[in-house]
Amino acid sequence: MAVSNTVRERERAATIAIRGLTKTFGKGDRAVEAVRGIDLDVEAGETFGFLGPNGAGKSTTIKMLCTLADPTAGSATVAGHDVVAERDEVRRHIGLVFQETTLDTYLTAEQNLRFHAELYGVPRSELGARLDEVLAMVGLDERRGDLVQTFSGGMKRRLEIARGLLHSPRVLFLDEPTIGLDPQTRASIWDYLSELHRREDITVFVTTHYMDEAEHCDRIAIMDEGRIVALDTPEALKAGIGEDRVRIQTDDDAVAIRQLSERFEIEATTVGVDGGGKAVSFGVPGGEQFVPRLFGGLDVPIRSVTVTRPSLDDVFLSYTGRTIRDAEAATRPAPPWVRR
Repeated sequence: MAVSNTVRERERAATIAIRGLTKTFGKGDRAVEAVRGIDLDVEAGETFGFLGPNGAGKSTTIKMLCTLADPTAGSATVAGHDVVAERDEVRRHIGLVFQETTLDTYLTAEQNLRFHAELYGVPRSELGARLDEVLAMVGLDERRGDLVQTFSGGMKRRLEIARGLLHSPRVLFLDEPTIGLDPQTRASIWDYLSELHRREDITVFVTTHYMDEAEHCDRIAIMDEGRIVALDTPEALKAGIGEDRVRIQTDDDAVAIRQLSERFEIEATTVGVDGGGKAVSFGVPGGEQFVPRLFGGLDVPIRSVTVTRPSLDDVFLSYTGRTIRDAEAATRPAPPWVRR
């Protein structure tokens, strides 16, 4: 009984508590299980990252947490309220930034925010100061009177973050907030999110398939094919691998992989590389010291060698046997009935 009470206390303490959450689309032979019974606690004040390739189930999970989709099985609470039984209470306590822009482009930035404030019942006595605060936070105070249709993609995204914060939610959900933005704008968005984390008493739950963005999170859950395959801080996950990553490009990858197994007892795999093409990837302690042995131990010509410290992409590779790039390349579009 004491253990059960401890579990219940932990669930109440967590800002987001998920138990066995499952989402299935379709029925019978056509059923597709997008989220497969995940468990997760997110503490108050965390910037929590959901990392995984497109199609891993990240957006479906956010939709269930934000009451936009009903779970097939399992349960979840957000800010202490059940996402099925207490939809209205959940919605009062969350802000949400979608992948796609949902702003009224024919309105000004301030008009968009005022309309949102009316929907959420922000007291008029507090609205002016709150408008000033959130617009200044995202660097749009001087553009508050401009039509949104004149904004760049990065400015629209910043305005959407301001809108999500306007009613002082306890949890801000960001579903792929930087998708489609250039690297410089992506970096600036995360600068604003870091400032948000410093200034606002809020929990941030963000999904991304960009490895560099996950580094900004306090903790991350790596999701693949509807399941959470790893959960910890970015540093702890990388340290858990304990090996350097070596990537080689050869004239015959199949032979290289076979000889690495036979001669060094190393399990290797092929992965995609920038600019196209493939490389053979494997982990070893002391990668730089191993390279001379590599050249003497393989019978195939080696065209290039790269040795790096473990990254989150290596963590994903370690848990799934493929890189996030390869996982996305293998993802096929869902059938029309699933998309509907």
